Amino acid sequence: MIDIPLSALEVAMVQTGTRAVDTLRDTAAFAQELERLGYHRIWYAEHHHSPAIGAFPPVVLTAHAAASTSGIRLGSGGVLAPNHAPLTLAEQWGTLAALHEDRIDLGIGRGPGTFDEAIARALRRGAGPTTDAEYRDDVAAVLAYLVDEVALGPLPEPWLLASSSEGAALAAELGLPVALAHHIRPENTRAALERYRAAFTPSRWCERPRVLLCVETVCAETEEEAQWRGGPMNVVKAGLLKGVSDMPFPTPAQAAAHPFTEQEQQALAGFRAQQAVGTPETVVRRLARLAAETGADELMLTTPVYDLRDRVHSYELVKKYCGT
Repeated sequence: MIDIPLSALEVAMVQTGTRAVDTLRDTAAFAQELERLGYHRIWYAEHHHSPAIGAFPPVVLTAHAAASTSGIRLGSGGVLAPNHAPLTLAEQWGTLAALHEDRIDLGIGRGPGTFDEAIARALRRGAGPTTDAEYRDDVAAVLAYLVDEVALGPLPEPWLLASSSEGAALAAELGLPVALAHHIRPENTRAALERYRAAFTPSRWCERPRVLLCVETVCAETEEEAQWRGGPMNVVKAGLLKGVSDMPFPTPAQAAAHPFTEQEQQALAGFRAQQAVGTPETVVRRLARLAAETGADELMLTTPVYDLRDRVHSYELVKKYCGT
């Protein structure tokens, strides 16, 4: 039994042999299915220039999903502040919040959303990587514009995304709820949580520390099926370990035939041990353990599997066996 809300992160994988329009169609169907299953929220991530992940702006995906659903919360997880003017972010997400009252989240992150330096510079109109001070000022400006320029009605719920103690410290300073990227850097989770809770300052946005933990989750009836469905993401991760980011999202059969080195196998096994992949019993046990160890207020599941039906089925099994 898991007695905290369950949510989903959708990264809009573009599958081998499909088109971007197919992925967009699937995102709307996915939102409708998760609303039916009773999930609390869906967030969309910002990515650029990747053959495996669609370059679909989170604000557009959120608007599309909001028009296709009626009650589930939707938003960015995250929109990347250095790539956008703060006023533009405030106007876009403030407009969505006015159109879909009490349903819109504004999760803000820092990374470029790409491994291509030329694309990162193009997004930032020639500027280099943002500094800590510039990022803090950007986030603070978005919050200020939401209140001073856009507050004509309901506001989006702001969150700060973090994968390190530094990001968690900024969330604490600004009094924002924090979404921890345990699915990316699980080794940083404990230290980030400790720093966030120790330094938290209440604000108009959040009265107490509030933590969302994002976990890679692939659930199937058998261990073998879960590993099969999770195989494509293992290929993508192995590529990233070698600095290769220009690969498409493979089919499970292609992933099963992929030759992993011993070093890659060890790294992937260490990562999977901190996530939730396996049978319903295994997945629920690991999610419950993570919730208890971290004191998370909410778990967000990201399920990067090839087929929409398999992805939805994973979420169905988690809901069924969690008892939520």
